[in-house]
Amino acid sequence: MTSSPAKPVSREEIVSLLDQLVRIESVTPWLIPTGSGERQVAEFIADWLDGFGLEVFLDEVTDGRPNLMARLRGTGGGPTLCINAHLDTVGFENWADRALEPWIDGDRMYGIGVVDDKASCLAAMIAIRDLATSGVPLRGDLLVALVIDEEGVSLGTEHLVAHHAMDAAIVIEPSALPVVVTEHQGFGWIDVIVYGKAAHGSSPDDGVDAIVHMAEVIRGLHALDEREWKPNPSEMNGRTVFHTGTIRGGTDYATYPSQVTLGIEIGSQPGETLANRVADIEAIFDEIRSRYPSFRGEVVVRLDRDPFVGEGYESLYAAVDAAAREVLGTPLRREGLNAWTDAALMQAAGIPTILLGSLGGNLHAPDEWADIPELIQLTEMLKVAIVNFLR
Repeated sequence: MTSSPAKPVSREEIVSLLDQLVRIESVTPWLIPTGSGERQVAEFIADWLDGFGLEVFLDEVTDGRPNLMARLRGTGGGPTLCINAHLDTVGFENWADRALEPWIDGDRMYGIGVVDDKASCLAAMIAIRDLATSGVPLRGDLLVALVIDEEGVSLGTEHLVAHHAMDAAIVIEPSALPVVVTEHQGFGWIDVIVYGKAAHGSSPDDGVDAIVHMAEVIRGLHALDEREWKPNPSEMNGRTVFHTGTIRGGTDYATYPSQVTLGIEIGSQPGETLANRVADIEAIFDEIRSRYPSFRGEVVVRLDRDPFVGEGYESLYAAVDAAAREVLGTPLRREGLNAWTDAALMQAAGIPTILLGSLGGNLHAPDEWADIPELIQLTEMLKVAIVNFLR
């Protein structure tokens, strides 16, 4: 294959640029209504990429929230490769004192979104800049798409696949080299609603306690997790995801609660759909109803995402594998993932897709961190892989 097409990536540049990206708050407002969204960080990146002969533009998706797009034109006759990473982050209310003030401890940088997913954005930024300035001829086009709302409902990638043509894609998300993800779980956000009957607190014969009935639902879901999913993980994708997320219900101390809503996140494995999980919940309803005839429940699907199973990616995999052998001294290791990413949307649009990324930890939690040496390796590997695929 080929050697790295430009000067080596420096630790100093990585640290400086990642620090700047993390300091720009880009919380998705779909998840946290007070979040600023992605415009400011997209504009920063557009300015940073200016002057290197790239086609750089902000592609408006919704409500002033743009994807950042950068294209390096090839000489013609080759495929278009998309590098997809996301600009948005989750919220940081429980570590607001330090989340936007990144710090270094050894080989780790800490801060909100530092690995999920601003390290990935950085790798794509440096890769396309270095290739643009290297003079290495590429037949195909490189399209970097830094998208909005991956932490929400993936508005950015939905817009990307609807409005831009591409022949293959690498999605960059937190992972660990030399892992490449070729499949992962699907998931759903579901509201489980249990209905009771409001009544005065001193009238037990008139009321139906929705909270007591919801406790039975939660007990049933936990038992299902312990009985089926915990002892039977997927060989590729691990244990089927299930956890409660939110609960609300009741009106006051003195009144029987007439409604309780439980919000859950629940996974599906390749070969399944969210309909399988809805059927599991409805079976729990049936069992509870056999013991409590007054039980009434409803399942409301708020978001439904199918699993990701990569197809047609063999030539892309070969290009990335050769890059891994050159930069890391080891071949790729194919794995699955017990989470969901925009890779599923890319593949569902008919685009052969794989996922990789650099090491980090504490995702969606205080003191999120990114491994700096591995981010440097990822950036170097990405440059080599792009040349391998597009030359």
